[in-house]
Amino acid sequence: MGDGNPPITRTWLGLSVALSVAVQCQLVTPLQLYFSYKSAFESYQLWRTATTFLYFGSLSLDFVFHLFFFMRYSRMLEESSFANKRADYFWLLLQSSILLLVISPLFTLPFLSAPLAFVPIYLWSRRHPSTQISLFGLVTITAPYLPLALVAFSWIINGTWTAAAGDLLGCAVGHLGWFIRDVWTREAIGGIGIIVKAPEPLRRLFGDP
Repeated sequence: MGDGNPPITRTWLGLSVALSVAVQCQLVTPLQLYFSYKSAFESYQLWRTATTFLYFGSLSLDFVFHLFFFMRYSRMLEESSFANKRADYFWLLLQSSILLLVISPLFTLPFLSAPLAFVPIYLWSRRHPSTQISLFGLVTITAPYLPLALVAFSWIINGTWTAAAGDLLGCAVGHLGWFIRDVWTREAIGGIGIIVKAPEPLRRLFGDP
């Protein structure tokens, strides 16, 4: 996958942009896209379990902010740590999505796109601890501080701390994914592969070796 054309990131980005444009053109409304257990499972509107991860809001500065940083670091992660491991990367995002759906009622977050987008950002930052990053040409930080810096910036552009709550939740889920893959796997004795490695049918679907 080191071909500069990461399919998972590209597909996620394309669907997200298309959905926001559809809302902007009033083809659908956000009320048809948000996630709630009652709407999704009692009313059988199962598409909400997917659209909640694809809708980043109306076309705005916050929309551009989240999509730009998600696209940048998801692409870099997919092309480095998950090169030729597309199924494993999809498996990471799928596990993170399920966890976010389970805990979302505790945080009253109707849309989970921003939290999920922070998962690859967080994982990339922990796997490149010595990398220097210039944020907007204003400040230079090392990669592990990137997620918190982006949370702070999200707070600034939205004007409320609650707007950054989803980003913080994404950092927490990303930390769990990093801990299981990069810390626990070094210390656990067997049995961990089923968690971090995609199931065989998924590997065949993505054509991974």
